[in-house]
Amino acid sequence: MSDRLATRTPTGPAASRHPALRAAVRLRLTTAYVLLLTVTASWLASQGHAERARFVRHNSSNIHHMEVGKWWTLFTSGLVVDGVPSWAGIAAVAVVLGLAEWRWGPARAGAVFVFGHLGATLLTEGAMWVMVTARIPGALSRARDVGISYGLVATGACLLALGPRPLRRYGLSALAVALAAAWALDQQLADAGHLVALGLGTLASRTAWLRTRAPAPAS
Repeated sequence: MSDRLATRTPTGPAASRHPALRAAVRLRLTTAYVLLLTVTASWLASQGHAERARFVRHNSSNIHHMEVGKWWTLFTSGLVVDGVPSWAGIAAVAVVLGLAEWRWGPARAGAVFVFGHLGATLLTEGAMWVMVTARIPGALSRARDVGISYGLVATGACLLALGPRPLRRYGLSALAVALAAAWALDQQLADAGHLVALGLGTLASRTAWLRTRAPAPAS
């Protein structure tokens, strides 16, 4: 009787959780954002071309929307995966933001992502506003500016900058070279924004708030 009791499998909420569920609970910020991106991408995929274009147009964080007070587009623009297949962008968010949340916790990981997204958007759109005001050819007040890439680049750069020496030296340099090459080839607003996001992520890595590792949440 005592042998059977000693070998009995533990029961209870903690023991009954599937490993994937435990990971989802621990990475609750990443899980919530991935689900939100997936729902948005699925809805857009079910719409016609005109409706998809309308949604992107109304959620672009461009100069026109800032001037008319649609500041909420700074956040809703981050609900759209743009420039790459939706599954690839969502997978990248799951990996990069998930690693950041695992290492720093949801508050710090979310702060870095939002800092990169908002900071790069405001700085690039500010530069575009100067170009529009100065009537420089090629400047657009209603430019398409949506996507997850600014926050993703900033978070990835911050992870690399706080990683082991090889990652800091070679990984961060490789990312910078790749983004600079993309900007040199295309010279699009988003390409410039990626370089800005890289700088913001590296800057965030220098703060004591991130260098002091957050305690790991209970699983």
